[in-house]
Amino acid sequence: MALHLTGPVVVGDDDVRDEAWVVEGRITFERPSQAVKHELDGVAVPGLVDVHCHVGLDSGGAVDADLALKQALVDRDAGTLLIRDAGSPSDTRFLDELATAPRVIRAGRFIARPMRYLRHYAREIEVADLPRVMAEEARAGDGWVKIIADWIDREAGDLTPLWPADVLAEGIAAAHEAGARVTAHTFATETIDALLDGGIDCIEHGTGMTADHMAEAAARGIPVVPTLLQVANFEGYAAQGEARFPAYAARMRPMHERRLAHALALHEAGVPLLVGTDAGGTIGHGALPAEAALLVAAGIPASEVVAMASWRARRFLGVPGIEEGAPADVVVYAQDPREDIAALGAPRHVVLRGAVV
Repeated sequence: MALHLTGPVVVGDDDVRDEAWVVEGRITFERPSQAVKHELDGVAVPGLVDVHCHVGLDSGGAVDADLALKQALVDRDAGTLLIRDAGSPSDTRFLDELATAPRVIRAGRFIARPMRYLRHYAREIEVADLPRVMAEEARAGDGWVKIIADWIDREAGDLTPLWPADVLAEGIAAAHEAGARVTAHTFATETIDALLDGGIDCIEHGTGMTADHMAEAAARGIPVVPTLLQVANFEGYAAQGEARFPAYAARMRPMHERRLAHALALHEAGVPLLVGTDAGGTIGHGALPAEAALLVAAGIPASEVVAMASWRARRFLGVPGIEEGAPADVVVYAQDPREDIAALGAPRHVVLRGAVV
């Protein structure tokens, strides 16, 4: 039995097919001899990708397997069929054995210094251990390592970098040598030069990036994940910390106020943008449509945002989309989300590994 995607089928930028089929769990553009089991009518796009998501994590740290699975399925039902797990203290390898769970690419555990990140989240190490630990996490993950590059320093009362530039570069090189790419949590401006000079592969949040940083990231093709749902919380973080850390509050508020303009500036500078929700800490899962809507509210065309959240993200992660012989991970919408981003919030059909879920 085959599934028939009656189209339009959006394969990628400037590539739209009239129809496609799913046979034995894989995409084909050739009409099969098998009988069609389901006609899936609507606008089909490659499964959505949340490139900054934390399965197996909540506000208190690691969660049990049942809750981790629930988180993953909530994302799946919202159309997210591929997750780059950007740091988790939980072992979620069991998800790989479940045909109903979205695909997960893991970045291992967050790497931070003691007392310089959220409690119970990170592998906390001393500065000199960074290269060794990044190599270890590279081997433990699925081709990615996640570091915390800056966080509030309670003695300084403001955001400061966690790692000296030379040690950071050694750590990134060690991860690369172990076959992994590196992404970094960063809010602060003064962290970005060391990340770019050190060979970083992706930037999470990037709220402190200047125009010069944007130009350099664009020239090098380094993606940024703006996480606007998370940056929307910066006003609350500022209010919580203002009494003890006024300098920190004074930094966070302007980043909150300019969050949409900043995302648009990244896009207009030619920085490759990807879509990530930062779900799993204080943000609920299944939020990718809401994150995409914020990027459109910033002024980025809906067609660009859908590409960022689908086939471009898959290409960046080395995972196929809708192409001949690829695993059939597809979301079908009644309306075209490239024209109205709100359509992402109402998938008509979700096809994972060739099965309608």
